[in-house]
Amino acid sequence: MAFTPPTAPTPGAAASGRPVTGPRARLRTGFGLLGPRHPRHTLSMAQVDTLGLPVGDDGVVVGVNGEGQPAVLGVNRPTPFDILLIGGLWTTQVLALRVAATGARVAVETGRPAHWAQLVQAVGGGQSGMTVHEVGRVPPQGASATAPVLVIRDCGMRPPRGRVVSAPWQSVLTLLPYLSPLAPRLMRQARLVGVQRVSPDEAVEIGRVTGLPRSEYEALPTLADGVTLWCTERDRQYVMTQPTDVETGLLGTPRRMD
Repeated sequence: MAFTPPTAPTPGAAASGRPVTGPRARLRTGFGLLGPRHPRHTLSMAQVDTLGLPVGDDGVVVGVNGEGQPAVLGVNRPTPFDILLIGGLWTTQVLALRVAATGARVAVETGRPAHWAQLVQAVGGGQSGMTVHEVGRVPPQGASATAPVLVIRDCGMRPPRGRVVSAPWQSVLTLLPYLSPLAPRLMRQARLVGVQRVSPDEAVEIGRVTGLPRSEYEALPTLADGVTLWCTERDRQYVMTQPTDVETGLLGTPRRMD
C-alpha cells in the first residue's frame, strides 16, 4: 500500500475548525510570508553573450580615474600592506573617513592631534571608530578579519620607525608632506605609493626611485589639487578625489597645502 503523507493544516485552521482564507492563508509558520510569483526570466542561447553584470573592484573608493570610472584602493587585506602618500593632509583625511565608513577602525599616530580632532568627533572614537595617539604611542590594535585596522602615520618629514607595523588585516599609511631623506626607503618598502603635486626636483627623484617614465614624473609638478598618481609595482593610475557634501563640510575643498 502506498504511503500518502498528511497535509499540513493551514495555520489557525485547526483552532477554528475552518479553512483560513485571505492574507492569513499566505502565512507559513516559521518561514514568513510567501513572496510574489512571477514568470521565469529566460534567455535564449543567442542572447547570453549580450548579458552583462556590473561587478566592480573591492575596496575604498578614492576618486575617479581618467575615464571617469570609480578608482578603489584595497586597504583591508589578509596580508601586510604598506602605503606611502607624498601629499597633503586633506587627501589622507578623506581616505580615513571612507575607510572608517566601511567599518574598519582607524588609528592615527600624529604630532598634530588638533588637526584630527574634528574628524574623530565626526567618526566617533573608541574601538569602533577613530583614535588619535602621540608619536610612538600607538598600542597594539588587535586587527582581525572581522575588525580590520588602518594605521595612519602623520609624523612629519622624518617619521620614526613605528611600534605598530603592517600585519594581516592591519594596513599602515605613512604621510609625507614633501620628499625627505627617508622617502626613498619608504617608497621601496611600500606596496602602494601615492604622489601629489611636488617640485620639479622632487619629481625627478621620485621618478628615479619608482621607475616612472619621464613624461609622467615631469607631469607631477603640474597636478591639480585633489589629484594623486597612485603607483604599484606594475600599475599606475591618476585619480581625482571628489569630496562628498559631508566631506566638504568637515574638511573643506581639495588642497595640496595644509
